[in-house]
Amino acid sequence: MATSPRNLFLLVLSVCLALFLALPAQAQTSTDDADTADVLTPQAAVEVDPVNSDTDIQNRISAIVDATGWYQDVTIRVQEGVVFLDGVADTDARKEWVRQLAAKTNGVVAVVNRMIVDETVVWSFDPAISEIQRLVRQAVTVMPLVLLALLVLPVAWFVARLVFRFAASALTTRIQSPFLRKVVARAVAFPVLLLGIYIVLQVAGLTQLAISLVGGAGVLGIVIGFAFRDIAENFLSSLILSVRRPFRRDDYVEVAGIAGTVRSMNTRSTIIRSVEGNLIHVPNSIIFKSVIENFTSSPERRGEFVVGIGYDAVVAQAQEVIMNGLRSHGAVLADPAPMVLVDELGASTINIKTYYWFDGLEISAIKLKSALLRMVKSDLTAAGISMPDEAREVIFPEGVQVQTQVEHIDNSAASVAALPKSDKPPVEPAQTSAEADLKNDLLPPQSEDDRLEEDANDLLAAR
Repeated sequence: MATSPRNLFLLVLSVCLALFLALPAQAQTSTDDADTADVLTPQAAVEVDPVNSDTDIQNRISAIVDATGWYQDVTIRVQEGVVFLDGVADTDARKEWVRQLAAKTNGVVAVVNRMIVDETVVWSFDPAISEIQRLVRQAVTVMPLVLLALLVLPVAWFVARLVFRFAASALTTRIQSPFLRKVVARAVAFPVLLLGIYIVLQVAGLTQLAISLVGGAGVLGIVIGFAFRDIAENFLSSLILSVRRPFRRDDYVEVAGIAGTVRSMNTRSTIIRSVEGNLIHVPNSIIFKSVIENFTSSPERRGEFVVGIGYDAVVAQAQEVIMNGLRSHGAVLADPAPMVLVDELGASTINIKTYYWFDGLEISAIKLKSALLRMVKSDLTAAGISMPDEAREVIFPEGVQVQTQVEHIDNSAASVAALPKSDKPPVEPAQTSAEADLKNDLLPPQSEDDRLEEDANDLLAAR
């Protein structure tokens, strides 16, 4: 809830301005305001003599109209109780006023109002001055509410900050992500601030205004939600991912066809560093909807390879040779134990599929597979088990000419016999210089120069 004093001042000023503009106008105290008087309607019947002749009615109405001074060229004629009004009025309200006056006079049967309206534009600052005076009176009236807002709102803000800090401290052991703790703590503390604003509006008698503001905020929220649907979707996905935590920082994952090391996750996207060293920003909504394959969530990983042996070989012997080689290799785990099984009977070979387990956090899968294939090939060769190539059929359309050279064959055989013989083929080492120490190189080294966005709000950060 940390906010600058400038933002707090703007909030107080906004509430005060709303109070000032929404207050009803105070009753006018001036009794000689002509603009108010011209729209008044006579409240009681005009009393004349009990026996009202047309002349008496005409004289009475004429005297009253002349006393107002609002009309020009006024002619009032009464015949059989019917009043005929002629003349010029400057507004419709004054035209209606004189008709009401005549209608409420005793003895009047009907009124024929033939007065015309001549709205003459008068260049005067009186309306502006009257409006300014009204605003000044409202400002004086609203001053106590302004003082109340200046007192209540800072107190509510201070209490909301205390609630925010208490909630953040209480959630330390429950929520690991600092950013997520802030979001939840703000959600807990925000109603306290709303309560302070409600108190100010309630005291000012502007409860209906508060309801209107809330309703308008709801409609505005719907409009903004449609306009920024993708942003809201990514934000909600980031919150759900930070709670479920399918991966952590430095985990090697593959999601949406992208594989690499997780560096950080903000409210918009997750940053993954690929094996090529590139930083890839994946929107959180895509990650939330996609299948996540985490290679480092469990250290044990399984590898496999296929070896083909000849049909003349003993399969059980080949299985035993391969199994002994796997057991002797230090990188292969004893538990779960390796499995050497016949996979299929091929065209020219019996394919044996081998399954083995290793520590995926420390050992490289591709390097270990290379070392095991070399070792198995060497062990099978030493045991005299053939590994023939796949059968192929070669067609020579024009035939093949065969020429026998016995002498040359004998010389070749003699040359082969002259080669030094060895009892055993050379033994393959557990790993070569190309395979180094079998260390896992799929996880690229972290760099402090990586440009990460919103690192302070990293949802994967430690507590």
